[in-house]
Amino acid sequence: MSSNVAIPVAGFKDVYDVSGVEKALQELSPAANEALRALYEKMVRLGGQRFTVKPSALPPMQDLFEDLPNFTEVLEDIRKQLALCVDSADSVELPPMLLLGEPGIGKTFFARRVSRLLGTGFGFVPMSSLTAGWILSGASSQWRNAKPGKVFDTFLNGEYANPVIAVDELDKASAESQYDPLGALYELLEADTATRFVDEFAEVPIDTSGAVWIATANDASRIPEPLLDRLNVYEIEPPGEEGSARIASAIYREIRNAHDWGRRLPHAPSQAALEKLAALSLREMRRAIQSAFGNAKLAGRDQIEPADIQDPRGKRQRIGF
Repeated sequence: MSSNVAIPVAGFKDVYDVSGVEKALQELSPAANEALRALYEKMVRLGGQRFTVKPSALPPMQDLFEDLPNFTEVLEDIRKQLALCVDSADSVELPPMLLLGEPGIGKTFFARRVSRLLGTGFGFVPMSSLTAGWILSGASSQWRNAKPGKVFDTFLNGEYANPVIAVDELDKASAESQYDPLGALYELLEADTATRFVDEFAEVPIDTSGAVWIATANDASRIPEPLLDRLNVYEIEPPGEEGSARIASAIYREIRNAHDWGRRLPHAPSQAALEKLAALSLREMRRAIQSAFGNAKLAGRDQIEPADIQDPRGKRQRIGF
């Protein structure tokens, strides 16, 4: 086996106290929210122990540098942090980061790739959602249709105690008059308070201190200064023509390799197809590539051609009756 293969080292960590959940379950009144009762029962059934993983050696990152050329500064900092922990008993510790840049330049794609690099789970929190007011920390069980927030859900239903959690479009969170949708982050981004994070629905503490936080935004001026102070801020530039082509190749491979039907397709698109994809934003690339695979299949081909690639911007039409 090659010496530069980084095999993940797995340990275990209790992210919540099962006995505390059992006590909370016993103390529920007969009139309590049935969804909350079911949640406690599920927590007891699953147990509080989760994997905590880290690479056993500094993982090869050349593919990431090549596939994400506009994220070089962030990747260099991640490599430094990994170098500090791989030869020690310490867990992976990456400072919370904020990726600033135009829409569609690969910020969320980057977060997913970092999750794969670390060999851990991935949680996605879209702050532009209409329910953003409750999406991080849940809503009180006294509210109708209330449920836990995305952070709690990631730890409960995932396998890992140190997942990557991407908070997408942090600057798009719409504040409500009685609730700050970003309020939970002040607690979650501090190691001391993150060890006993309380979701408003579940009302029992969980240890979220192992999470790797990657936030994205387009406009830093719409993010409160105290929150910015808790984040390492990186300004991500658009990748350029060559960089866009490399990113398009990476997305092509990711989609191809994630599906059984992909094994019949070439490992890389043709140069002509790549040039057409490179003219799109990353967000448009993913949709265009997925659609192109389908177009090629319908045409009886196992390789996409430039004609299979449709610019999503040209297909938007007003919906009416």
